[in-house]
Amino acid sequence: MTTDPITELVVDIAKRARTASLELAALDTETKNRFLNDLAERLVAETDAILAANAQDLENAKSSGLSQPMTERLSFTPERIKAMAEGVRQVAQLPDPVGIEIERLSPPKGFDLRKVRVPIGVIGIIYESRPNVTIDCAILCLKSGNASILRGGKEAFHSNM
Repeated sequence: MTTDPITELVVDIAKRARTASLELAALDTETKNRFLNDLAERLVAETDAILAANAQDLENAKSSGLSQPMTERLSFTPERIKAMAEGVRQVAQLPDPVGIEIERLSPPKGFDLRKVRVPIGVIGIIYESRPNVTIDCAILCLKSGNASILRGGKEAFHSNM
């Protein structure tokens, strides 16, 4: 049976995400938080490059007749990028959800049952052309020890890269 190139690409991405998920699930809190804080700093440091990529998306949106509300959601400003970076820092400050015991039962037969939070593995997310959502999804997946496959709207292609 032959498969088309798109199917092969998606399967390859999913396999790589699964491999990454095993590594992410094993990360300690300090490593995850350090990565998130580094990401926040990089967002601020790369503001000009992010705005340049976003300008390409806005130009394409304008020439394709994208509605004003959609164009507004697509638009980045230096202030929005700073707010995104602050959001990343806030997620880094949240308690790590992985490994938290949320329930324990001790039936009389001598064994112990515990319900503990663990990563799901790979989370796939498809969303519209809101490039800030790319960061939101990625950081929440990372904090919870999950790999993610993200697919934003085509209008935000350059901004999402």
